[in-house]
Amino acid sequence: MSERKIDTKCVQGGYTPKNGEPRQIPIVQSTTFKYDTSEDMGKLFDLEASGYFYTRLQNPTNDYVAAKICELEGGTAAMLTSSGQAASFFSVFNIASAGDHVVSSSTIYGGTYNLFAVTMKRMGIEFTFVKPDCSDEELNAAFRPNTKAVFGETIANPALAVLDIERFARAAHSHGVPLIVDNTFATPVNCRPIEWGADIVIHSTTKYMDGHGAGVGGCIVDSGKFDWTKHPDKFPGLCTPDESYHGITYTERFGLAGAFITKATAQLMRDFGSIQSPQNAFLLNLGLESLHLRMKKHCENGLAVAKLLKENPKISWVTYPSLEGDKYYNLAQKYLPGGSCGVVSFGVKGGRSAAEKFMKNLRLAAIETHVADARTCCLHPASATHRQMNDAELAAAGISPDLVRFSCGIESSDDLIADIAQALEKV
Repeated sequence: MSERKIDTKCVQGGYTPKNGEPRQIPIVQSTTFKYDTSEDMGKLFDLEASGYFYTRLQNPTNDYVAAKICELEGGTAAMLTSSGQAASFFSVFNIASAGDHVVSSSTIYGGTYNLFAVTMKRMGIEFTFVKPDCSDEELNAAFRPNTKAVFGETIANPALAVLDIERFARAAHSHGVPLIVDNTFATPVNCRPIEWGADIVIHSTTKYMDGHGAGVGGCIVDSGKFDWTKHPDKFPGLCTPDESYHGITYTERFGLAGAFITKATAQLMRDFGSIQSPQNAFLLNLGLESLHLRMKKHCENGLAVAKLLKENPKISWVTYPSLEGDKYYNLAQKYLPGGSCGVVSFGVKGGRSAAEKFMKNLRLAAIETHVADARTCCLHPASATHRQMNDAELAAAGISPDLVRFSCGIESSDDLIADIAQALEKV
């Protein structure tokens, strides 16, 4: 059968019931699994057989949903995590440790920035942040002999900068390291980073994939294309025996297609236990089944709102990648020709106080620490998600004090526009 379309994968990917089995993915709400002999269970602990023994590491419900996302992204292996933050952490910590270095785009989600710049720095991993539109010379100058990865977001949250995936992948590969891309805002419906050279793709499934604000979660997908064995000195965790797991060498036992995710499961999930609950995985799958339909409406509403705001005299600036004239319009046309996302970032004339007054007067759009939902919501990042940053860090992340992040849901665009108009009248 020829390659199935993304719409079909959203609905039927990852799970095919056999004769007499449940049509919907079953929720395996169990912490443990029973075996007839210790030898049977021992094979699982030695990674000599496939199966489940404790949900802190793996669960069948989670694996069905991870397989669907893996199929959507065009990867070879995937795993669910308890949150997008856990996915960000695992994707880097699986190949970097104390004394190592990572290059990252500066325009990333505030929580990820804090994870990298503060928490992981305390763990001995140093990050260098570069602007997504830096020159090739500046990008290459950020690498060091101990650099282990490059990290970026397809569409940055909330700056909405579009990453030139091919260029960043080319730089990463020339230095012998993988490119990790957070594809949360675009989703595989609008962009598949692996096709442009990314090696690892992650998601906060809490956002568009779930789409209904029902369950927190994350996902990591491995392309299976990065050859860790070409750089065994850089990636000893994958290319040398893991003494904490019976001396297994992951690349030898599982090949390039399975080494990264198997190590992340057997080692990191074992020790940190950041598993997504089976119930949340089930809810996530329900969201995935309509993802291809919802993304079209999110993008339609996002563009309509962006066009309205651009013409409003009370708005000082608007950023939306699919809006003609936007700084990242050309990159969006390359990587996101079918649409970018439903999030629009803009500034209200009058600065922070005007932005806060505008948001206070919205009636349909709710002020929430959330984004990419079926319901329209908005946020003032400088006061919330990026509150921990100083002015210089905010500027580097592409965030100004007047920035409002407006996440268009799937309501009528006429109603969204009317709500924005009445709120602006009160500013």
